[in-house]
Amino acid sequence: MKKLFGLAIAVLSAAHFSYAQKWTVDDVVNQESLSDAIFSDDNNLVAWVKRRPDPDKDSFVSDIYLTRLNSKDKDGNFKTVQLTRGDESESNPVFSADGETIYFLSSKAKGKNLWALSLLGGEAYVVDSFDVSISQLKRLDATTLIFKAEEGKTLYESEIEKKKDNVQVIEDSLHVKPSRLFTFDTDKKKVQRVTDNQFPINSYAISPDGKWVVTSQTMSPHYGVDGKPSPTHHLWNLSDKTSQQILTTGYQTQGNFQFAADNSGFYFTSVLSSDPEWQGAGIDLLHFYTLSTNSVRQINLGHDWGLGAGYDVAGSLVIGSLAKGAYNGLAFYSKNEGNWSKEIISAGNYTDHLSVVAAAKNGAKLLVGYSTASLPTQVRVAEVVKGKKGNSLVVGQELTKLNTHLAKKPMTKSEVITWTGALEEEVTGILYYPTDYKAGKKYPLIVAIHGGPSGVDMDRWADRWGYYPHLMAEKGVFTLKPNYHGSSNHGQKFVESIKGHYYEYELPDIINGIKLLNEKGYIYEDSMAVMGWSNGAILATMLTVEHPHLFKVAAVGAGDVNWTSDYGNCQFGVTFDQSYFGGAPWDNRNGKTYNEAYILKSPLFEMEKVKTPTLIFHGSEDRAVPRDQSWEYYRALQQIGQADVRFLWFPGQPHGLQKITHQQRKMTEEIAWFDKYLWGKPDKTNEAFKKGSPLAQLISKEKAKTTNGAYGEMAKGSLIPETAATKKDSIAIGKFEVTNAQFKAYSTEFSFPAGQDNFPAVVSLEQAKGYVSWLSTQTGQTYRLPSTGEAKKLHELALKSAAKENTLNYWAGYDITIDDLTDFKAKLAEVKSSLLKEAGSFPASKVKEAEIYDLGGNVAEYASDGTTYGFGAYDFADEKAGAMAVDKRSVGFRVVRE
Repeated sequence: MKKLFGLAIAVLSAAHFSYAQKWTVDDVVNQESLSDAIFSDDNNLVAWVKRRPDPDKDSFVSDIYLTRLNSKDKDGNFKTVQLTRGDESESNPVFSADGETIYFLSSKAKGKNLWALSLLGGEAYVVDSFDVSISQLKRLDATTLIFKAEEGKTLYESEIEKKKDNVQVIEDSLHVKPSRLFTFDTDKKKVQRVTDNQFPINSYAISPDGKWVVTSQTMSPHYGVDGKPSPTHHLWNLSDKTSQQILTTGYQTQGNFQFAADNSGFYFTSVLSSDPEWQGAGIDLLHFYTLSTNSVRQINLGHDWGLGAGYDVAGSLVIGSLAKGAYNGLAFYSKNEGNWSKEIISAGNYTDHLSVVAAAKNGAKLLVGYSTASLPTQVRVAEVVKGKKGNSLVVGQELTKLNTHLAKKPMTKSEVITWTGALEEEVTGILYYPTDYKAGKKYPLIVAIHGGPSGVDMDRWADRWGYYPHLMAEKGVFTLKPNYHGSSNHGQKFVESIKGHYYEYELPDIINGIKLLNEKGYIYEDSMAVMGWSNGAILATMLTVEHPHLFKVAAVGAGDVNWTSDYGNCQFGVTFDQSYFGGAPWDNRNGKTYNEAYILKSPLFEMEKVKTPTLIFHGSEDRAVPRDQSWEYYRALQQIGQADVRFLWFPGQPHGLQKITHQQRKMTEEIAWFDKYLWGKPDKTNEAFKKGSPLAQLISKEKAKTTNGAYGEMAKGSLIPETAATKKDSIAIGKFEVTNAQFKAYSTEFSFPAGQDNFPAVVSLEQAKGYVSWLSTQTGQTYRLPSTGEAKKLHELALKSAAKENTLNYWAGYDITIDDLTDFKAKLAEVKSSLLKEAGSFPASKVKEAEIYDLGGNVAEYASDGTTYGFGAYDFADEKAGAMAVDKRSVGFRVVRE
């Protein structure tokens, strides 16, 4: 016998139901992520942070979890417990030396408290409070924590605040507020200043023995804009309280400092580019600073394209993530007498799909992220095994299960593809197939362009509110994510190639990728869409300018159209524009008193060419791509009037949308825009029609099959129940409880009041069994009552809606309790008419894909073993009670068809 509940059943109101196997906007937006993972000193515990959606706050919040690697549950999973919860965010966990306490930070009290939680038991508590918020918490030694913070308010700040003066002085170099490092003695509860720098520290690292600190300081409030002056770096000797400036010349964008396990020095990265004065895009190199000699040596990575996703110190080893185009490979680097040897990490199917999430201090254990473009990210525990033939990485089981709501979603096929782009050079991209792809059939195409331009699309999980190829794959489209010239992870020549050639190579790359798919017979060239955010929007816009009839629709977010204004109002406009356009807008070039590149490269001045219906998004607080760029974009298209245009403005949002509702709205609008212009589906939205309203209920109910006004359908001259399949090629369940008219077709002597043909039939168990036997004979199909297991689960689901359906709870008109029940029934006895209602008088529920009525009330229903499930009109639905006797005045049945 087929089981109705082979998969989990979800019963929700019709207005809120989403098919279990279908991707929804919420599936994409409401994804969890793991960060801030840290091992205890004995490697047995891992503290980590889970970021989750909080619809009530319309934002994402973070909680701290603890996983015990030396203890598993009955299912073989590592035992994990949530340590913090609530509507505030906790982060930055740090273990005490004995592993019995976790210190952490919280958004509570504006981040001014240091928190702790004993792993032996008890609630989290405030260790100490500070005048300002603290950040970058670390453990210096067994009894000392170290963190970054500003000092208290200056007189200038206090006076401004007293006057309620909120005027901002832009890039106020006279009042730069330094942030410094402080220690906190956990025994004495004493704070001590560690550094005396005059400019704010942006990052720091400490040596394992707690004797050395290296810091990076930002030297001006306009560094982010023009890259000047470059940050300074200092080495602090905590033993004798001295410091020295280091790394003064020869490096661009030094960062990611990590000390060696033997305290001999520290590693750091730098960028190699042709225009370091403008902090230009390039490749990442790795260096080592030796403390004893104050000397620096570049580590030979044995890989021309440099680092991909940085590096990690793991005990005596360094694990480098190496840029490999659409992949990152891992390699061990071992130091021996001032030299480093390289071992490529081979990890079977995991190879080229791993990233280091956290490393134990001794390097014996790692947490690694594993994913592909068609596999959501898993965080797994791995071990570094040292053998006679070298080191190896053994990837083990998952640390925890993330995003379990995606487990049953269809994962479409994806692959890395290559083609010849501009300059006759190889270009890579990620191609996502339609979910139900059939070889030889053509499909529409969505070109989804990443930002940057020095971003990169890789063979890793990346479905988010910005780009969501899996949801679109269900609509029957290919999605291509091209790594155009200027993308990172493909070497220095490739990433720098577009400097002075903006748009000139990227667009041919994308066009050639489309041509490849067309040549393979994959796509309809007349059914294509383009989408992108940031630089993705910039390129998508220019594509619609240069190829006005190529795409049927475009959706662009936070993109530039007028480079003449970008230089001044972008938060990194000077470095970006100098690097990619060569010079400032006012530079005299080519015999002109201005730099014409800013005009020639601006789509705004060619908007009359655009014919593509364009949907525009922008956050009101965006300074990465100035927010008014989209106003100029919209106004041009709106005034020219040759392309439909719609502009969505997200109040309070920066470059990337932060609010859950804004992310949902972006996706919903984008999908509707594509539905309209790519698939030609008319927008049937009726703004006066509310889902779940009585009218919606009536429209839904009227879709049920009827014969001369009676619910059901005819089979060999008899009226029988309509059933709804719970899923494709599965069993079906009665849309309604068996009605009077349907039962009378079986038992001609059965009677009921006139006009109650569509009321549920109140019968005995024997009559119900007789009916399903007759129905099977009459139709030649197998009908039955729900099994014991099915009835149990249906009853659990009925409880969720019973109070709002035809039960005593509904008739009471308030949240009736068992203490009121006797008096209420006494009053009910005065009612002479029946409490039963016509089938379908209340909103439908969903059992998988089946829409059914009256599961929670009207009549209780028989199961095959003679018990009943659900509730009748005369029954009190009590979630706290066990099995309860039902009133025989309201017991009927519902059929199941095999």
